[in-house]
Amino acid sequence: MFRLKTLWVVGTRPHLWEGYKYAACRSCSSKAGSQSGRNYTTQAAAEPFLSGTSSIYVEEMYKSWEKDPNTVHKSWDIYFRQVSQGAAPGTAYVRPPSLAATSMSAPSMTQPAMTSTQLTRKEPITDKIIEDHLSVQTIIRSYQTRGHNIGALDPLGISDADLDSAIPAELVLQNYHMEEEDLQRVFQLPDTTYIGGDSHSLPLGEIITRLKNIYCNHIGVEFMFINNREQTDWIKRKFETPGVMKFDKEEKRLILARLIRSQRFEEFLARKWSSEKRFGLEGGEVMIPSMKCIIDSSSTLGVESFIIGMPHRGRLNVLANVCRKPLEKIFCQFDSKLEAADEGSGDVKYHLGMSVERLNRVTNKQIKIAVVANPSHLEAVDPVVQGKCRAEQFYRGDTEGKKVMSLLLHGDAAFSGQGVVYETFHLSDLPAYTTHGTVHIVVNNQIGFTTDPRSSRSSPYCTDVARVVNAPIFHVNADDPEAVMYVSKVAAEWRATWGKDVVIDLVSYRRNGHNEIDEPMFTQPLMYKQIAKTPTVLAQYAEKLMNEGIVTQQEYEEEVSKYDQICEEAFNLAKKEKAVSNAEWLDSPWDGFFDSRQAMELPKTGIKEEVLRHISEVFSTPPPGDFVIHGGLKRILKGRMQMVNERVADWALAEALAFGSLLKEGVHVRLSGQDVERGTFSHRHHVLHHQQQDGVTHNCLNHLYKGQAPYTVENSSLSEYGVLGFELGYSLTNPNALVLWEAQFGDFANTTQCIIDQFISSGQAKWVRQNGIVLLLPHGYEGMGPEHSSARLERFLQMSNDDADHFPKESDDFEIQQLHEINWFVCNLTTPANIFHALRRQIALPFRKPLVIMTPKSLLRHPLARSSFDEMVEGTAFKRMIPEDGVCTNDPNNVKKLIFTTGKVYYDLIKEREKIDRDGTIAISRIEQISPFPFDLVKEEMLKYPNAKVAWVQEEHKNMGAWTYVEPRVRTVFKKISETNNEYENWLHKKCEYIGRNPEASAAAGNKQRHQFEFSQFMSHAMKEI
Repeated sequence: MFRLKTLWVVGTRPHLWEGYKYAACRSCSSKAGSQSGRNYTTQAAAEPFLSGTSSIYVEEMYKSWEKDPNTVHKSWDIYFRQVSQGAAPGTAYVRPPSLAATSMSAPSMTQPAMTSTQLTRKEPITDKIIEDHLSVQTIIRSYQTRGHNIGALDPLGISDADLDSAIPAELVLQNYHMEEEDLQRVFQLPDTTYIGGDSHSLPLGEIITRLKNIYCNHIGVEFMFINNREQTDWIKRKFETPGVMKFDKEEKRLILARLIRSQRFEEFLARKWSSEKRFGLEGGEVMIPSMKCIIDSSSTLGVESFIIGMPHRGRLNVLANVCRKPLEKIFCQFDSKLEAADEGSGDVKYHLGMSVERLNRVTNKQIKIAVVANPSHLEAVDPVVQGKCRAEQFYRGDTEGKKVMSLLLHGDAAFSGQGVVYETFHLSDLPAYTTHGTVHIVVNNQIGFTTDPRSSRSSPYCTDVARVVNAPIFHVNADDPEAVMYVSKVAAEWRATWGKDVVIDLVSYRRNGHNEIDEPMFTQPLMYKQIAKTPTVLAQYAEKLMNEGIVTQQEYEEEVSKYDQICEEAFNLAKKEKAVSNAEWLDSPWDGFFDSRQAMELPKTGIKEEVLRHISEVFSTPPPGDFVIHGGLKRILKGRMQMVNERVADWALAEALAFGSLLKEGVHVRLSGQDVERGTFSHRHHVLHHQQQDGVTHNCLNHLYKGQAPYTVENSSLSEYGVLGFELGYSLTNPNALVLWEAQFGDFANTTQCIIDQFISSGQAKWVRQNGIVLLLPHGYEGMGPEHSSARLERFLQMSNDDADHFPKESDDFEIQQLHEINWFVCNLTTPANIFHALRRQIALPFRKPLVIMTPKSLLRHPLARSSFDEMVEGTAFKRMIPEDGVCTNDPNNVKKLIFTTGKVYYDLIKEREKIDRDGTIAISRIEQISPFPFDLVKEEMLKYPNAKVAWVQEEHKNMGAWTYVEPRVRTVFKKISETNNEYENWLHKKCEYIGRNPEASAAAGNKQRHQFEFSQFMSHAMKEI
């Protein structure tokens, strides 16, 4: 700023330009004092404080002077005044009064007596003195910036947390042309530090001592990269103010009690189940007091709900000592003979979540804690936690995140190695995704499974990814509990103050191997020899408090014995348990949701025509007032209104009708993904942009009815993994909300496969956790190449849990029974009416299941892909299969071929059939809901055409698409018909013919001609009657 301002001043005064134009980059002499006869290239070179090395400090001085001239030394005040008044280069400097004349308060810490090297009024102010003062400022800034690099952070004392043993040159005194004798000299402290307390000056030796104690001890504060001075000053005050890190007697006793519970819990498990994997916290036991400190501090600041995500290490300890899960319930999970008394296949104990409301004994306030269940896929739970947190904030009206917060725990190797960590950070400050700050705790074992950090990351610290969002990072030695508690408290206050993320790097170790039965000496022999010799943090801290007279040996032993007794009593209670309940580990309970619904009632999803018409008209009307929209949008809106007058809807209108009608009924709708506001294929246009005013938009679906629910539609960052995880978490919070994620193209959904596989498809089976998220995946072979054609329908069908060889019992509740038992619904829809009903059904059902839809591309504007309002009015519902309704139905016995198909290719088939006049001999039926498979409707359709050969037609390759899912189920239908109808006994051996593209490694042809050739080949095959 100063350099720019100086150049601006001289730029307006041409006679000053020549003297100043090189001032900002000119190097000055490093020798002390002035030298007669010195030759300068420019007059500005005579002012050495304008050198490249010190210019940043001159800027800081100038900023301070601008705010208040009294905050800088008189010499700087005079200099800045002279420059601002147009003084020529080399003439602005005026000798200042002696620093000795400055009033100095008594220092808050012991400091050496001032020596004769201190300036006196009679001594001249030389270049050397000015340079030395600038050097001191540089030294202070260097410790603030690089002090963490030489901190005593490793509790084992064998490695450097930043993987570099070198001392940064900025922290070496001699590099500033100062020697030991300069340590006694007194220097004025700049306003960029708070180490002086009430003192405005200190001897250099005391300055360095204080800086080392603050920045190079058991806490390493990494924050000077933050480009916000208010925030960096806030952190400086928190760590530099003398005496800030003091704990009273009761606080220390509380830390000790929490450490006892943390360590003794792990030791109890080790004694009782020595050969069981539990991924204990040994070596990082201080994590539990740290978490509790964050919760206590945040509760004091007003937070009422905490959403926690974490890996498996230490999870049981967190459930026991942070959430206060009854210990007997945890111990039951170690009994392999106990079976689950409720639904689900369950999960291993160190993946389970829970939700609890309890009293915080420190603040005496009620708090809610949810630990989100997660798979072994490290860090995958991060965006899920953020989405759940954001949703809870939304429903509480907590627009600033003051009532609900997220707390994420990580391992060092995963934090630096897993890309979803960056994706999650990247969401942290986006308007539709921010949770207004997350506290991250990295339990830094200084090792991966067996991998040395020098082989697992390129960055100095495992936490460097957090720098991209300006999150301060507090590295702390985990064997110093008081240091850990202090940074935990500061982290909670940072989040409350700034609404930003913050990271605690808990530098610790792993006393056992990756798990309790793993041998770490194979790969880390030296580290584990040192670990064997290192006392536990509890032993070290207990000894410290005994030496301080805070506790006695007897008090310590009584506290240990007390907790051991609690564990033993819980262990005995666990022996009496007859079964385990998966529902007791639910992280997102929906109180009262299932009690108020008929479990096996299939809902109708049609609505009144006046509602259809009102929503359609609003959706087709330009924004009111002088809102200027694009000319192309005027044509689109006009076309929509024409459809309304004709009582028909295309895909975009039907989707809007589903959303709008749910909003009218009080159901919150949230749609996110890349480019969803307009739609990848420019079909949706839910957010209209003013053509003459930046940032002015209109969303008509938020202006349908007075008192309607809010509609959120938001373009996401260019992320699939993180964003889908976020939306999944959002959907878990409230079952009465429709949450949708749309891929830009369905092909890109495979980059979020982990969320789909580990959470969405299997979440209910593992964790008894239902969710109703909707995935919209554009799918269709239209010559756009291998990355813009396939949403990989086959993968979703492969993960469906219905039995291909079992024909469900036919009854009145056949459809609802199927929906209840399946893990999700997979559809490839062909009509706007069906998307309308499918979306409304998600909310109308008495339970929640994920819905995966292969959405169209060319069908968005296909003239035949329209639905009448008659298909959406009251009394109508979703159609699992749409049977042939043409000429074939007049003479079914004459039909030679019955084609089952799904998706866009249906319209290609009917066009080709009409072209060659086979309307009476080839019947074509659409399976809209592929999973669960409509066995009953397929059977009915087959019996309608007894003489027809059965074929399955798809546009995908044979090893892709729905064929491998459909074929065995069609066989099951054949078998069912043969067993229940004597005249069809020979159908037991009947086969379904495959018609489609040949097997391929690539999802689709990239060559347009090849694509067209493949299409014509299977279309020709499909139109053969026999």
